[in-house]
Amino acid sequence: MAHLLGGENLTVSFATRTILDGVTLGLEDGDRIGMVGRNGDGKSTLMRLLALRSTPDSGRVTKRGDVNVGYLDQSDVLDGDLTVGAAIVGDRADHEWAANPKIREVMGGLVGDVDWHANVHALSGGQKRRVALAKLLIEDHDVIMLDEPTNHLDVEGVAWLARHLKTRWRANQGAFLVVTHDRWFLDEVCNYTWEVHDAMVDMFDGGYAAYVLARAERDRMAAVVEGKRQQLVKKELAWLRRGAPARTAKPKFRIEAANDLIADVPDPRDSVALSKMATARLGKDVLDLENVTLDFEGGETGQKLFNNITLRLAPGERLGLVGVNGAGKSTLLKLLNGEIQPTSGKVKRGKTVVTAVLTQDVKELDDVSDLRVIEVIEREKRSFSVGGKEFTAGQLVEQLGFTKEKQWTPVSDLSGGERRRLQLLRLLVGEPNVLMLDEPTNDLDTDTLAAVEDVLDGWPGTLVVVSHDRYLLERVTDNQMALLGDGKLRGLPGGVDQYLELREAALASGAIGGGSGAPTAVSGSAAVPSGASEAEKREARKDLNRIDRQLGKLSQQEEKLHTQMAAKSESGDFDALGELNAKLQELLEEKEGLELEWLEAAEILGE
Repeated sequence: MAHLLGGENLTVSFATRTILDGVTLGLEDGDRIGMVGRNGDGKSTLMRLLALRSTPDSGRVTKRGDVNVGYLDQSDVLDGDLTVGAAIVGDRADHEWAANPKIREVMGGLVGDVDWHANVHALSGGQKRRVALAKLLIEDHDVIMLDEPTNHLDVEGVAWLARHLKTRWRANQGAFLVVTHDRWFLDEVCNYTWEVHDAMVDMFDGGYAAYVLARAERDRMAAVVEGKRQQLVKKELAWLRRGAPARTAKPKFRIEAANDLIADVPDPRDSVALSKMATARLGKDVLDLENVTLDFEGGETGQKLFNNITLRLAPGERLGLVGVNGAGKSTLLKLLNGEIQPTSGKVKRGKTVVTAVLTQDVKELDDVSDLRVIEVIEREKRSFSVGGKEFTAGQLVEQLGFTKEKQWTPVSDLSGGERRRLQLLRLLVGEPNVLMLDEPTNDLDTDTLAAVEDVLDGWPGTLVVVSHDRYLLERVTDNQMALLGDGKLRGLPGGVDQYLELREAALASGAIGGGSGAPTAVSGSAAVPSGASEAEKREARKDLNRIDRQLGKLSQQEEKLHTQMAAKSESGDFDALGELNAKLQELLEEKEGLELEWLEAAEILGE
C-alpha cells in the first residue's frame, strides 16, 4: 500500500506537561483509523499535527506531494453570516454541483432538511455540524481527518456518515483518521485503532471491540510481568535492609541493580471508577404521562410537539429515547421532571420519587463556576457511603479521574468532558431514584464511558436515557422508544435498527413521522401487543432482568467447574472429578429451568 502521510519523532509539550513524546506513525492507502484515549491525552493535538494545522516542538510531518487532506475541526469554524448554500458550495453555480451524483448524495444525506437560504448562525448545533461535514465531504480528498464528527449528530446522521465513509473509496484507496467516542461508529468503519496515552501511541488491528480485547490481553500480560517484578523487588528490599555492617560488604553492582528495580515503577495511568451510590427507596408509582399534549413554544395554533401521548414508567424501568432533532426528546425529560407543564393531559409523580437530570450543556455548573472541583462535592456532603465503605469528598472525586492536583481546579477551567463527569457525580451523591440523562456521552472519552456504563448497569432505580450512541443505548436500556417528529411516541421492539428503518420508510414516502399506524399511547415496552396487562408486563420485565443476572452467575460457575474438572483430570483425582461432574449436572438443570422461565417472560412481552 502506498504511503500517504506520517509523523516522525513528534514531540509536543504544554507548560510542564509533555503531550506527545517522540511519536512516529503514518497513514497508508486503505487505512481506516479510529483514535481513542482519555480527554486531554493529545488526540486532537496529534490530528492537527498530521493535518499540518499546527507544528510540533520537535520532529516533522511528511506527506506525499499529491496528497490532498481534508480536516474537520472539533469546534465550529463556519462563517455565521453565510447562507447554508454559500457555506457548502461557495459561489459555484447550482448546475455545477447538482450534476455530480456524489455531491447530491452528500447533500441528501446531511442537509436535505436544512433551509438552503438560512444563515449559518441561525442553525442548531447539529445542523451546523452537518453543514460543516457536507462542505468537507463534497470535495475530493485522499485523506480525511474528522475530530469528533458524531458530536451533535442524531442516530440517523451517524449511520449515514458510517455508510458514506465505508463506500467513499475502494478498499485499497484513500484513508481517514477519526477521533470519536461513538464506539458503534468505530466498530462500523475502522480497521485500525490508535490509543493515545502517556505521551505515546499504541496501535491495534480492528475497530473498538477488537481494541478492547487486545488491550485487555495487554493489561493481563503487564499484570503478570508486574507481579513477578514486585516479588523480585520484595526480595531485593529484604536483602538491602539487612544490618548496616553486612551491607557495606555487598557488591556495589548488586545495590545499584536493586535500587533500579525499586525505582523502576511506572507512573499509574489515571483511572476512572464510578462507584455505585446509595439510592432512595422507590415506591410502585414512578412517573406517568397521561394523554399529554404540548404545543410548540411560540408556534401557531394547532402546532403540537406532543399529541395525546401516554407514557408510564415502572420501578426499575430502563428506557432509551431516540428521535430526530427537534422532535422533543429533551422536552420530554423536562415534562417528566416537572420543569414544564403540558398544554393538556396529566403528569403523575410518585410520592417517593427523587429525580436527577444530566442536561446536554451542563449549565447547572454555571452557578458554581467560581468554586473548585472538591468544593462542589463538599457542598453536597463531606463523607459518603459507597458500597459499604466511607469515602471523603476528595477520595470520591479521585475515583472519577480528578487527581489530587486537579481537585483544586476551578470549575470554570474544566474541559467539557470533565464538567460532565463532575455533574454526573454531583447528581449521584444526591441519591436519586429516577435518573434522566440527556446525551450523556457528549465530550466523554471511551474509558469514562465504560465507567459510566458500569454504574448504570447496576442502577437500581428508574433510568431514562436520551442518546444517539447506539452502543450505550443497547447496553444500559432494556426498551427503546422513538419520537419521529409527528407528535407521537412509538415503541421500538427492534431497537435502533427498527428506528432507522422507520425513518427511511418515512422519508421515502414523504411523511414526517413513522406513519399513521404508530400508537399514541404506550408504556416503556408495550410496542407489541401480547394480550397481557401492564402489571403482567412489568412483572415479566423484572423476571427477565432477574433471570439474566442469574444466568450470568451460573455461566461463571460453569466455567469455574470446567476449569476445576480439567485440573482434577490431569492429576488423576477421579473421586473429586465425579463430585465436580455431579455439581455440573445440577447447575445445568438449574440453567435449563431458568432459560424456560426466560422464554415464558419474553412471550408475555411479545419479544
